[in-house]
Amino acid sequence: MNAPNKTAPIQNAPTRSPSAMSARSALALAVCACLAAVGVIAAGNTLLTNFVLATATPGQRIYRWQLASPTFWSHASAWGGYALHQCAFWWLIWKAQRDRTHFTDYLKPLNRQAFAVTAGGVTLHYLQTQLFYDGLAQDVYEWTAMWSVILLLLVVLLIENRRRGIAFGQPWGGIVANSGAIVRRYHGYYFAWATIYTFWYHPMVQTSGHILGFLYMFLLFTQGALMYTRMHTNRWWTVTLEALVMVHGVLVAFMNVDGAWHMFGFGLAGVFVVTQLWGLGLPRRVCWSIVLAYVAVVIGFYSNWGWADFPRVFRILGGYYIAMPILAAVVVALAAPWRRVRA
Repeated sequence: MNAPNKTAPIQNAPTRSPSAMSARSALALAVCACLAAVGVIAAGNTLLTNFVLATATPGQRIYRWQLASPTFWSHASAWGGYALHQCAFWWLIWKAQRDRTHFTDYLKPLNRQAFAVTAGGVTLHYLQTQLFYDGLAQDVYEWTAMWSVILLLLVVLLIENRRRGIAFGQPWGGIVANSGAIVRRYHGYYFAWATIYTFWYHPMVQTSGHILGFLYMFLLFTQGALMYTRMHTNRWWTVTLEALVMVHGVLVAFMNVDGAWHMFGFGLAGVFVVTQLWGLGLPRRVCWSIVLAYVAVVIGFYSNWGWADFPRVFRILGGYYIAMPILAAVVVALAAPWRRVRA
């Protein structure tokens, strides 16, 4: 959620218009629109066959979906479209904070504007792909897109620490708690950057991995457009977005036949049962039953698969909890100069 600007004048809570759509209904319609959008991507893929793509030389690793011979317009269209989409959404977040926007159960003009910006950005990128193909991948490294989303998920853990804890319902204090207060206020700007940047990194092409990734990006865009509605903080909706990373990671790894699907599956499922599960309001005995079921499944799987790969589960599960205090320290350090200026 985005905290209000303390210097802005206090406004009365808005009065609901009789025609205002509920946030829950808007979410249902938006999910349908997300599914329709990936269908349009798939349908338009046959129009991209005339573009000549780059190929890697022996020993070279490149992002496969970029032009062999980019032009001025392929660069300019990607960066120009991205900048327009990015700045428009950042402006909406800034305006919402400036106006001390209230949380409601229904859509406000702000939300309608956010959905319009999102639809416009998606349409613009689709047309840009059809005309010029290249996304931002021609100019930036692939790991920047991947890590922007990984950090987003870590920031969510910091935000939710106060409500659901980090490990089995127990919150972490100290620097992790302090950083959570900071990112609750400003996370909207980072989340908008991580999702829009990653979206414009890739051309809108049809492969199984791209389609899954775009669907996930569209759902995250929906979450952003629902800002300052109570659906934006609905625990079941938000944990669904977190859990979908597991589904995406497993399916992409399985399709790539790289043997890493169980690392992503059990690693991200471990994050769910250790942390995310405990924010759903379920009885603790139910939560512990799910934890024990997870442990039993892991033991049963590796008893048949072989234990040599078992440590790979902890690359993700352990990595999350090692990275979290490091990220918290970075957040607090970056915020310190700003706090001194405001003081």
